[in-house]
Amino acid sequence: MVLFFSIFFTVYAALNSYILIRGWQALEGSPQLRIPYLILFLISSLSYIAAKLMEKILAPLLYDILLGIGSFWFAFMVYFLLSVLLIDFARLIFLIFHFMPAVINQNYILAKQITALIVVVVVSIVVLAGYINTQILSVKTLNLDLRKGSNNLNELNAVMISDIHLSPINNGRHLRKIVQKINELNPDIILIAGDLVDDKAETLRNRDIGSSLLDLKSKFGTYAIIGNHEFINGVEGCEKYIRDFGITLLRDSSIKIDNSFFLVGRDDRAIKQFTKQDRKPLEELMKDVDKSLPIILMDHTPFGLDEAEKNNIDLQLSGHTHHGQMFPANLITKMVYELSWGYLKKGNTQYYVSCGAGTWGPPVKIGSPSEIVNLKIKFI
Repeated sequence: MVLFFSIFFTVYAALNSYILIRGWQALEGSPQLRIPYLILFLISSLSYIAAKLMEKILAPLLYDILLGIGSFWFAFMVYFLLSVLLIDFARLIFLIFHFMPAVINQNYILAKQITALIVVVVVSIVVLAGYINTQILSVKTLNLDLRKGSNNLNELNAVMISDIHLSPINNGRHLRKIVQKINELNPDIILIAGDLVDDKAETLRNRDIGSSLLDLKSKFGTYAIIGNHEFINGVEGCEKYIRDFGITLLRDSSIKIDNSFFLVGRDDRAIKQFTKQDRKPLEELMKDVDKSLPIILMDHTPFGLDEAEKNNIDLQLSGHTHHGQMFPANLITKMVYELSWGYLKKGNTQYYVSCGAGTWGPPVKIGSPSEIVNLKIKFI
């Protein structure tokens, strides 16, 4: 855990320093703005870290304000960074080819100020559009045939969600919309594929974030697994928090539903990083599973997809990737994961990776929706 946060803070400090310096240079012609700029930049870039480090001593309202400022800053930081990199790349090209547009040469200092203003306006519009996109819930309907017979069921209407990331940012209001949308689908079963929370369980309880989970309605109940953010925020407290809402938590375990199909839930692979323990091998989890019945696996992080195929899993459901959450990060997740978002079939195993119903960090999504997945499953 120490290594994880050391790397995070080092990279975060380096990126922000780069943006800070380039912004400071852009204000060469307006030195009176430099100090206000510095103060605003430091508040924005340090708010999230300050909130997390001083959570126990901050008043709840101040914690929420700092968390909100810092969360949105992550989005601004990404697009400010991309803008500055693009501008510096253009400057490099101009230097290499000894060419500078006349409009810039005429008044270089003014050109820098105008460029900075354009960047701020464009980035603000992009972040606002991403925030609006986050608030719009979409339903992805997927028709699947599982080629195994089921004792009592011919079909199953399942709803799967992942990566809600409950926090004072992704709060009870957003969750209520999710719950309402799920109930409108009249599901037989509800599956939560990890990262339900993104803050300490105590913080969520104190703000009554999560109570609408009690309103979820389905024939066979609601089942969840542990994602990496449950480990980050204290897995024991998060586990109790989730169970208190009547959700069945599958921690490296399986359960037979209606004597008709098996549901297998794995702890996220982050367990090793945060607890020094290993999760159970999938082969061990499958020992007590009747492989003649349909098997649905929930595994938060979609690494090693071949493992499910080798163990006769019929359907694997995952999340975690957010499909990058903010373009162009999706280009990175496409390289890292065999399946960053969407449907895939390998052999007799089918996979769906959700881009998530919520967000990590900034409540901003660009390039993917806030997604609820309606699985129309037929057992044939």
